[in-house]
Amino acid sequence: MRKLATIFCFLLILMLAAGCKRNEPELPKKPEAERGREKTLSIGLIPEQNIFKQIERYEPLAGYLSKKIDMTVRLKVLPRYGNAIESFTSSKMDGAFFGSFIYTLAHAKIGVEVLARPVNRNGSSTYYGLIFVRKDSHIKSVDQMKGKRFVFVDRATTAGYLLPLAYFEEHGKNYRTFLRESYFAGTHEDAILDVLNRKADIGAAKNTIYEQLAASDDRINRELAILARSPEVPENALAVRKELDDSLKMKLRRALLVMHEDPEGAKILEAFGARSFIETNDKDYEPIYRYVREIGLSLLTYDYINE
Repeated sequence: MRKLATIFCFLLILMLAAGCKRNEPELPKKPEAERGREKTLSIGLIPEQNIFKQIERYEPLAGYLSKKIDMTVRLKVLPRYGNAIESFTSSKMDGAFFGSFIYTLAHAKIGVEVLARPVNRNGSSTYYGLIFVRKDSHIKSVDQMKGKRFVFVDRATTAGYLLPLAYFEEHGKNYRTFLRESYFAGTHEDAILDVLNRKADIGAAKNTIYEQLAASDDRINRELAILARSPEVPENALAVRKELDDSLKMKLRRALLVMHEDPEGAKILEAFGARSFIETNDKDYEPIYRYVREIGLSLLTYDYINE
């Protein structure tokens, strides 16, 4: 009899437990995509230099932002300028540090919103394009480039393609028929080194990368000569996908804009090569939009895949 009572009590406990479980309210499940983005922010980097230098420069900044916005900021190097927008979309990235021209393309094609850009150590928040040659090439004018070999960076770069394209247009030259050959190096660093090492006669790149290389290799200033420079355009800026939560956009912008006031942030900025970040908006890219209009390009339909 005692055995039957024990079994009855056990069954009663099981029934009560099952009833409690059924009555517990279930929390709504978040969509898979939202769960994946909940604690991680994916930020892309364009290939200005080799990927190891890019990661080394941006990793401390990513770590700092991770603490300030309470999310893990993960960096991903976009392998080529020529498919940066497609990679941004297919990888479901949240933002990227875009150069000026690729930003205007991404803004037109997928609606990214720019937040902030760095102020360099010299106090400038802009860069400009350079056209350069070897001093012993005896090339001193656009006419003397006829029949020579030109190295661009990428069709989606400002200093490495858009500005030299405008330069040739201004002088009434179709570079495809005027030059003997042209090609794309893929990075600003490689374009500079190709001219230095005689792989190309003439090259185009952004001044900040040129100056960084010159600081570590005295051959740059000793053996290369600058023939032309472009007007200034905004330095690489952080732009994010338009669907990103507005409060998160505000956190990101705020963290960047005040980090120079924080001793830890100031130390990271120094290693990054900047004094601070400043607020940036689409109007700052008017020089790029003006070049695009003058050359007759359509940002929506422009084919920026390298030839």
